[in-house]
Amino acid sequence: MTLSGFVAYSGALALAAAIPGPGVTALVARALGSGFRSSLAMSFGLILGDLTYLTAVVLGLAFLAQTFGLVFLAIKWFGVAYLTWLAYSFWTGGISAETVEAKKSRGGMVSAFLSGLTVTLGNPKTMIFYVAITPTIVDLKAITLSDYAILAAVTIAVLLIVLVPYLVLAAKARWFLRTPRALKLLNRTAAVFMAGAAAAIAARQ
Repeated sequence: MTLSGFVAYSGALALAAAIPGPGVTALVARALGSGFRSSLAMSFGLILGDLTYLTAVVLGLAFLAQTFGLVFLAIKWFGVAYLTWLAYSFWTGGISAETVEAKKSRGGMVSAFLSGLTVTLGNPKTMIFYVAITPTIVDLKAITLSDYAILAAVTIAVLLIVLVPYLVLAAKARWFLRTPRALKLLNRTAAVFMAGAAAAIAARQ
């Protein structure tokens, strides 16, 4: 892989991670309910889930990318449709004080870690990123072991850079994130980014 390829992957991953979805919602709820340490443990679970998908893509989808072009085309347009639906959902509703309150948890570190892993593995937004978007950025047919190691390191670094501010903000400014005005701004921003991501994927050849 070239430097530009790693930069493109980093940018796409940062954007995908920054868009509030099930993972960020659960992370914010954990930070609101249990504080910084518990939510940090949860973020490590989220990261492990992403690494699991990255590994699966590198190991399994390189062959599929060469053989089943129509399958990837279908996945691409499913991703576009799903992101468009998410954009609409966040614009009209999204994260609310009630949903955050309902997802609060006070379990231990192991529970927080497993919760993060489970949320990521079951998150359609994460699946779409690695299955539909990553193959358009990373040349899976030419990836090497060293490329994979760099991608894994980049994934960990980018996710920590993106997720830690969320949990710090939630842990330190609980009153702010519970206000309707702040939640509305968060939801509308997320909707715009999701719509932009859907348009970008649709435009790719």
